[in-house]
Amino acid sequence: MNFLDLFANAQAWIFEAIVQPLVFQIGLGEFVEDAFHGVEWFLMGVCELLLLFIVLRPLEALMPVHKISDPYARWNDFIYTALHRLGIFSVLIFLLLDPMLDSLTALAHLQGVNPFNLENLWPGMLEHPVLVFLVYLLVLDFFDYWYHRAEHQFNWWWALHSVHHSQRNMNLWSDNRNHLFDDVLRDIYMGLIAIVIGVQPGQYVMLVVVSRMLQSLQHANVRIHFGRWGERLLVSPRYHRTHHAIGIGHETHGKGSIGGHNFAVLFPLWDILFGTALFIKEFSLTGIRDQLPAPEGSSRDYGHGFWSQQWLGIQRLLGRDRQSARNAQHISST
Repeated sequence: MNFLDLFANAQAWIFEAIVQPLVFQIGLGEFVEDAFHGVEWFLMGVCELLLLFIVLRPLEALMPVHKISDPYARWNDFIYTALHRLGIFSVLIFLLLDPMLDSLTALAHLQGVNPFNLENLWPGMLEHPVLVFLVYLLVLDFFDYWYHRAEHQFNWWWALHSVHHSQRNMNLWSDNRNHLFDDVLRDIYMGLIAIVIGVQPGQYVMLVVVSRMLQSLQHANVRIHFGRWGERLLVSPRYHRTHHAIGIGHETHGKGSIGGHNFAVLFPLWDILFGTALFIKEFSLTGIRDQLPAPEGSSRDYGHGFWSQQWLGIQRLLGRDRQSARNAQHISST
C-alpha cells in the first residue's frame, strides 16, 4: 500500500467515524462535502508538520545562522503554524467565496459579460497540467507580492504585519507568525484572485501547500542560499532573511522602495522588476529597530506569547499603543 492509499484510507476513516456524525448531529448536513475536504486539509497539514520537522529541524541544528536565544519564541511560533496548517482556514474561505462568485458570474452572463479566466488565454493550456500549475503559482505570487508590499506601506496594516517581523529568533515555524486579522484579509484576497483566474478547489489546496512549504524553508534558521542565479529564481532563506533584517527589511525608505526590500513571496522576479530587490551575502539579524534598547530603538514591546502578540497588534491598529507616534517618527526619519 503506497502513501496515497494510506492517506485516502485515513481521510475516509476520520470522516466516517468522527466528522460526518458530528456534522449531522449539529445540524449542518448541507456542509458534509465541505467537511470531507476539511479532513483532507487537516491531514495534509499533519504531513506538512512532520516533513518540516524531519527535514528542516535537523538542518537548523547542523547549520544555524544564530543560536536561538529564547526557546519559547520558537515554541510560540509552532503554535501559530499548527493553528494555521491543521485548520481549514484558507480552504474554508475559498469554498465560501466560490458559490458567491458563481452567482456573480451567472449574473454577469445575463448581462452579456464574460468573466476573466486565465485558461481562456491559451486554449490548449489544460492539456499541460504541470504548466497550468506553474502558471497559477506565478500569477498568485504576483498578487501576493503586492499584498505584501501594502502591508509595509500603510501604517494600520504594518501595525498587524509587524507581529510577523518582531521575531528576533526567526526559525522554521515563523512563516505563520501573523496577526489573525491579517491572515483573514490575505486568505480572502488570495481566494478571490484564485477563483477569478479559474483555479479549482483541488488545485488551490496544492498551490497553497507548495507555497507555504517553500515559505517555511525561507524562514528557517539555516545558513542556506541558492547562489548568484538561483537567488534570482527562487526566494532563499538568505534572501528572505534580508527582508526581515533590522533596519533593512521594513524601515529603509528610498528610491524604488516602499518600506524595505525583498517582498517577493516565492519568486524574486517581482522584486527585480519593481526595484525592491536587495542581494547581499550576509545573513542578517532579524527584528524591528524600535525593539532595540535606546539609543538604537525604544524597547517597544510586541508581545512574548500568542495572546499578547495578538492583543498588542490590535492596540497598535487602534492607535492605543503609547509608543506608536514615537515609532512612526523613528521610521520616517530613516
